[in-house]
Amino acid sequence: EVMPSQWEYQVGPCEGIDMGDHLWVSRYILSRVAEEFDVVVSFDPKPIPGDWNGAGCHTNISTLAMRKEGGMKHIVEAIEKMSTKHDEHIAEYDPTQGVDNARRLTGLHETASIHEFSYGVANRGASIRIPRQCEKDGYGYFEDRRPSSNCDPYAVTSRIVKSICE
Repeated sequence: EVMPSQWEYQVGPCEGIDMGDHLWVSRYILSRVAEEFDVVVSFDPKPIPGDWNGAGCHTNISTLAMRKEGGMKHIVEAIEKMSTKHDEHIAEYDPTQGVDNARRLTGLHETASIHEFSYGVANRGASIRIPRQCEKDGYGYFEDRRPSSNCDPYAVTSRIVKSICE
């Protein structure tokens, strides 16, 4: 990763609300292991001010229909539903209703601006990225790049489900 001392790890794949359980347990384990080595862990999205990326909790989303042939249609429909609720997502994606994320989602350093919604294929500077392989295959998943590293995973999952299932 780009920010000094920044590390990244993955959780999943998980179904629905299990993601929250897995993320909270992984944060606990990481904190306990770090404690043994006198290392300080921060989940702040931009703990060190500077001209570099912050830390997000990029969230991969798919439904059964999205993972089947022709699923790209369902991916785009879900993203378009999420686009109409951008402000609601931003408010749920960090515990300070967007204040923490505003330091990270600047439109620079492979982030979208917190003030506007965007999506695209293989676009790491978009709010939502569709992986190139998914576009090629015509099915798969998409990645919401807006959740902050200190997000409440249950709030993120809830907001996504409310947006795409309404």
